[in-house]
Amino acid sequence: MHSIGEMSRAGGLSVSALRFYDRAGVLVPAVVDPVTGYRWYADHQVPAVRLVAGLRRVGMPLAEIGAAVRHLSEPAAVRRLLAGHLRRLEDGLADARREFGRLHALIDALDPGEQHMSVTRLILSRTDLAGALDAVRFAVGTDPDLPVLAGVLVEVEPAGARLVTTDRYRMAVAGVAATVDGPAARVLAPVDFVDRLRDLLTDGTVGEVALTLAPGMISATVAGRTVDATPLPDDFPDYRRLLRRPDTAAPTRVTVDVAALRAALTDGSAPTLVRAEDGVRAEVTVLGVSPAGRLRVVGADDPADGDTVRVGVNAGYLVDALDAAGRGQLVLELDSPITPLAVRLPDDERVFSVLMPIRLS
Repeated sequence: MHSIGEMSRAGGLSVSALRFYDRAGVLVPAVVDPVTGYRWYADHQVPAVRLVAGLRRVGMPLAEIGAAVRHLSEPAAVRRLLAGHLRRLEDGLADARREFGRLHALIDALDPGEQHMSVTRLILSRTDLAGALDAVRFAVGTDPDLPVLAGVLVEVEPAGARLVTTDRYRMAVAGVAATVDGPAARVLAPVDFVDRLRDLLTDGTVGEVALTLAPGMISATVAGRTVDATPLPDDFPDYRRLLRRPDTAAPTRVTVDVAALRAALTDGSAPTLVRAEDGVRAEVTVLGVSPAGRLRVVGADDPADGDTVRVGVNAGYLVDALDAAGRGQLVLELDSPITPLAVRLPDDERVFSVLMPIRLS
């Protein structure tokens, strides 16, 4: 048996921490002297104490530390807890980096002497940019109470740019390659600027677009013609939380013929359910994946257990996503009735849209 002081030295936890975890029911001593109250620990508890010390250092919540100790004899279960906490830490770090980027942009805007250091210039293919704008324009928000959604988020990284739009019910993302000169940047471009830029690309001529991002300004030049605008305040929602992580379970992927699916959604024969959530009436079209892996529009009288996956969607939103992709075939990813439905290009993982599901029950 080990005294609490000995266990502190062997396990790397302070005496006060051992007392805390005893009171919390996480690390209960093997024996407590009923007269003196002294705590005594057994040899086999040393690994548990060392585990708790490590989990405490990485900031794991108390409840999950307790679960890890209880499952110490099941390494796979403990590894799952570690992986989940690591994902939260990585997401938190990504959030912090984006927030630091916003803070630096704010400081740069307040310091005219430093503004020259914040300019980022891109050279993009005219046709690639037009395709990316077409892929995301349909999901721009129109709610006057949410002006921050009435634009296109432009994120610039060394390999190119990512365009993102959302109206809360759907989201569209398109990556486009570019030659980048300057630091990583993030600008929320007003939709009016985006539409004027798209008009400059309508003739389909092969060529290049020069895009400039600077504090308080975004501009684009195409064949000697320039459009510019003042960016919107960047309080754009954290869209990355909706992106599927590569280490998560793979969803059901179905390749669909766009014309056939569009016809099924728009010819008036597709049955719809009506749901009222938060006082809003929504017509729901139900998509199902048969055991053979085929996507279908579920009929009103179809048995509830006939599909491997069923998802409720706004059919009009899905049609918009199909039209925006501009392809004959697309890949739909369906995971569960409460998981966003993804619409992807079969040959380009950088371009996709996400639709929020509508609860079926």
